[in-house]
Amino acid sequence: MTPNLGTARLPRCLRRSSTPEAAPQLSRLLRNAAHSAEPSSRAPPPPPPPPPPLLIPAGPAPFWAPRRHFVGGRCPGPKPVSRGCHGNAARPARPGLASMRGKRVLGPWLVMAGALLVLLGLIGGSQVLKAFDYFYPSKGQQQMYKLDISWPKIPEYFTGQTFCVAVDSLHGLVYVGQRGDDVPKVLVFSEEGYFLYSWNDTVEMPHGIFVLNTATDSSVWITDVGAGKYGHTVKQYSPSGKLLQILGTPGNAGSSLNPIQFDQPAEIFVEESGDMYVVDGDGGMNNRLLKLSTDYKEIWLSGENGTGIGQFKIPHSVTVDRYGRVWVADRDNKRIQVFDKVTGEWLGAWSSCFSEDGPYSVRFTSDYKYLIVAQMNINRLAILAAPPVGIIGDCAIVNAIQLADETKPHLVDIDMKSGAIYIAEIGAQQVQKYVPIS
Repeated sequence: MTPNLGTARLPRCLRRSSTPEAAPQLSRLLRNAAHSAEPSSRAPPPPPPPPPPLLIPAGPAPFWAPRRHFVGGRCPGPKPVSRGCHGNAARPARPGLASMRGKRVLGPWLVMAGALLVLLGLIGGSQVLKAFDYFYPSKGQQQMYKLDISWPKIPEYFTGQTFCVAVDSLHGLVYVGQRGDDVPKVLVFSEEGYFLYSWNDTVEMPHGIFVLNTATDSSVWITDVGAGKYGHTVKQYSPSGKLLQILGTPGNAGSSLNPIQFDQPAEIFVEESGDMYVVDGDGGMNNRLLKLSTDYKEIWLSGENGTGIGQFKIPHSVTVDRYGRVWVADRDNKRIQVFDKVTGEWLGAWSSCFSEDGPYSVRFTSDYKYLIVAQMNINRLAILAAPPVGIIGDCAIVNAIQLADETKPHLVDIDMKSGAIYIAEIGAQQVQKYVPIS
């Protein structure tokens, strides 16, 4: 008679085990099952003894250890073990741990996740910085921008320290100024992130860059703070890199206005009319804001070294709003100063928003509702509410983009068509693009 084994269910650990210790017990269990299937007039055997007390492991098994959990039955071996048959040490249950029975242990997976992040940090370089940038919106505010991870398509074209960026919204081009030995000083990308070309002639140490579009042509203005034969100048180039104009005395620092001289000019902003604003200088003898005419003559000048009204300690960035106001990042004084673009009259200052770090870059959004301010030492882009025409008032941070540590955002620019923010980061040696969240 063939015994019916359907009622004899093996412990799961024995069904899956292939160890020599399990084989004798498996054979013995099969013989007992076959014997119990035969007809018998004897009284049924007494019930089996109660199972041993529940044992709780001394600690979780390593996450790489194989687990053969079981339901019912006992595992082979001289000592009872818990959490399957992988041989973890066991001890009597402690009060308060019974509720943990059957729950998944998350600790090993957290260890795996942490190890993966460390590995990415070691092999990913600046790309990990890009992947883990995060936002820091103020209370009750939603995120205003998100990172465009597809820009640029090939970041390996950044081979030096990326100090500045400028957007040609009309032609869909992005210009990047970088420093380093034997590297192209100007890189040109499409707004989609494709590298187009580069140029290097007569650029020594680019600090600021600006694109001007007129009804007839386009040009690229670069401030050069180098100490060599091309330094201490503001230069105008064609989009392909042809040198068109030099302001200042190449290779010689100075404060003269006729002829005009600079000492490490930090940045330039050019209006469609051709009038230009230059902040001079980035740590040199000058601490001033100049407005120049289309024939490069002084219209007005403001500033000297100091902390008072209209004085500067490293005027680092300049921009103009649609209400005729000139905004200057007074970096080491940790404030932004505002001037009337026609007369040069001082209109006000913002300082309460910059107690942690001074402003490095100032640019208005395409709708002029917000002022984007880079703060390099705390790796942050602060988004401030722009005041309407009238009193400047005090600053208010309505949102922020908190970048990864050591990213060091230096200067930024805005695509006035799409509203995207481009950030030149000298720490991460890259330019990142953030797009508005509609």
